[in-house]
Amino acid sequence: MEKKPKHELRLLMAMLIFGSIGVFVKNINLPSAAIVWWRTIIGSGFLALLFFLTKQPLKIQAIKNNLLLLIAAGIFLGGGWALLFASYHLTTVSIGTLLHYTAPALVFILSPLLFQEKMTSHKVVGIVAAILGMIIINGTGAGGSNFTLGVICALASALFYALVMILNKYLRGLSGLESTFVQLLVAMVVMATYTGITTGRLVHIPRGYEVLLMATVGILHTGIGCYIYFSSMQELPGQTIAIMSYIDPASTLFFSALFLQERLTGFQILGALLILGGTAFSQLAKPKERVKTPVGMD
Repeated sequence: MEKKPKHELRLLMAMLIFGSIGVFVKNINLPSAAIVWWRTIIGSGFLALLFFLTKQPLKIQAIKNNLLLLIAAGIFLGGGWALLFASYHLTTVSIGTLLHYTAPALVFILSPLLFQEKMTSHKVVGIVAAILGMIIINGTGAGGSNFTLGVICALASALFYALVMILNKYLRGLSGLESTFVQLLVAMVVMATYTGITTGRLVHIPRGYEVLLMATVGILHTGIGCYIYFSSMQELPGQTIAIMSYIDPASTLFFSALFLQERLTGFQILGALLILGGTAFSQLAKPKERVKTPVGMD
């Protein structure tokens, strides 16, 4: 069995990958649902290739046993992504992502009830610092074409993301590769249906350099990123996942400032430091015995 720090490192890698997605999505001129549709097609295709290369058989019976959870998680996954991408275009990438990541706080608070996990003082201090940092950043001002609607979309995506995190903690007998693959297939069907109904077109084709951007979102941010993220969930407590997830919005702040010229103010820098500092502080003390949580994606 891998040591816990290795799982934390994998989760850190996933958070940094996710933190850069807004830079790519912001420059793709397609409806948000269409971007998610392409993302799920490319991502699921990439995971199917991994199945072939690693010669891993699908555990059909385990998929059937978890089917309702997988379908629900896939619906929330696709819907949450569409709402998040919409918020990127309505407000800034930084604001959209930071509001989206109020979801881990919901999971953190519910972890003792849902997963019977111990509430440690370091985790409490860490999450309080991270939330304070987010409040500071979100209070620095509006931006984008429709800030209010962008905030609503981002908060709705946060709710969907919290549901995805909780549902994945209850999956049993499936590897991260299998569960991620099935959820992407469900999200693909949902987004294809939604795109066709709302736009009258099932297929929206990216053009020029957008093809490369879309391929990166599908392969790196979906296939690779989701697999690393979900495969770390089984071996880490929900509270640890919640706290470390704040690395995503903190890194998004820097990526969007660097590549999208979304200006960093002094307060935003302070907020980012609180987020990162809170995340690091929560990991200083390791409990002697980890409470067993429901099996998630491995």
